[in-house]
Order: sequence, then structure tokens, then C-alpha cells
Amino acid sequence: MTHPFSLSGRTALVTGSAAGLGFEIAAALAVAGAHVLVNGRDAARLGAAVTAIIQRGGHASPLVLDVCDPAAVSAAVADLGPIHILVNNAGVRDRRAFLDMPAADFHRMVELDLLAPAHVTREVAKGMVARGAGGRIINITSIAGPLSRAGDAAYTTAKGGLAAFTRALAADLGPHGITVNAIAPGYFLTAPNAELANDQAVGEWLSRRTALGRWGKPEEVAGAAVFLASPAASYVTGTVLAVDGGYLAHF
Repeated sequence: MTHPFSLSGRTALVTGSAAGLGFEIAAALAVAGAHVLVNGRDAARLGAAVTAIIQRGGHASPLVLDVCDPAAVSAAVADLGPIHILVNNAGVRDRRAFLDMPAADFHRMVELDLLAPAHVTREVAKGMVARGAGGRIINITSIAGPLSRAGDAAYTTAKGGLAAFTRALAADLGPHGITVNAIAPGYFLTAPNAELANDQAVGEWLSRRTALGRWGKPEEVAGAAVFLASPAASYVTGTVLAVDGGYLAHF
């Protein structure tokens, strides 16, 4: 392979990619040569994200779409044309103890973090199978899938389910040349973690708990996504790749 990490000629859909880890993944795929569909529900935020990606030298377009709306997802995917790379990144986190969380809120988290990725994947994978040219599906899970902590039951449930879905789908779609993998981020300096990042005690704990002794920077998740989407990972499937500074390997 002359350019094993080149994504030239590929179209990628990255859900929830207007900001944070999703944006960095979208930007990295675009710089590697893919045309990236930047997804979210806020047109203004998507426009700013697309502009930023273009300024980095990538190619991108906005896709205003609520991934929790199955009918809208099905219609959008049918109109988009071939999608070669799908990154299921959209998600939400609500840190509350299970008994303190109303059933409706629990269901909402599972819907966005597990059921919506499953539906988006179903629609995109049907096109991949029909074209017969393979494809790449990447699910963004979390180290909260294999590990759990108090006050995070819904998120852990959904992300653990998404990791299991990754393995199951790899078995289902492997005969069609479609690889299905996941990235499990650790503690990253993103907006949802702002309160934790400003807590000195959390910072001190993280410095002891991770092998690298620090928070992750959002851009540090991007290389894993480019790798899994590229020809270099053509024989990698059913894997959850932890990008966590050694959190899972260190105690």
C-alpha cells in the first residue's frame, strides 16, 4: 500500500460532529482525504464546523439531522449517495444514580447512545452491502462500557451495549467485507467534562490513575479513527480500541 492511511475518494458520515471528539474525528478524516458529512441538529454550529475543517485543508458538508428520528435518518441516507465510512459518535451523558433518574430520562439516553447508532448503521450498511465494495463502521463507545462507577448507570448500560453491538455486527457484516470496530475514549478535555476538568481533586486522581498521568486532548482521538477507517486496518474488525492514556491497563 503506497498510502495506507489515505481516505481519498471516500465519503464519511460522522454523527454528532459539530464539536468535541466528533469534530476532531471529522476533521482528521477530511484531512486524510475523505469528504466528510458533518452531522448535528444546529445548522449554525455545523456551518462553523465545516468552515473550520475546510480551513484545515479538508472537504466537508453539513448534514442537519436528528439521528433519533428513524424516518428522517432513513430518508437522509437514501438521498446521500454512497457512504463508505460511518462513525457513530452522537451521544449524551447524564450522571445520575439509577434510582434518581426517571425512566423517561434513562430511555432517552439509551435511545441516543445505543438505539440511534443501531438505526443509522442499519440504513448505511444496507447500501454498503448492496454496492459490494465493503465499508468501515466505527462506533464511539467509552471506557465506561467495560468499567462502571456509581451514578452513571444509563451511560454505562448504553455504551456497554454499543460495544457488544460492535462485536455482533462485525460477525454479521464480515462476509460482505465491512469492518466494524469501536473506539473507547477515556477522560478527555471536552465541554461535557468541563466541571470535572476544573476540579483539582479529579486532576490529581487522574494523574495517578492513568499511565500517562493526564487528561486527553480531543485531537488525540483522531488518529485511531483514521486508522480504523483506512486501508491499513483492512483486517481489523470486532475490536474496541481504547484511547485512554492507559486507564484500562493501569491501576
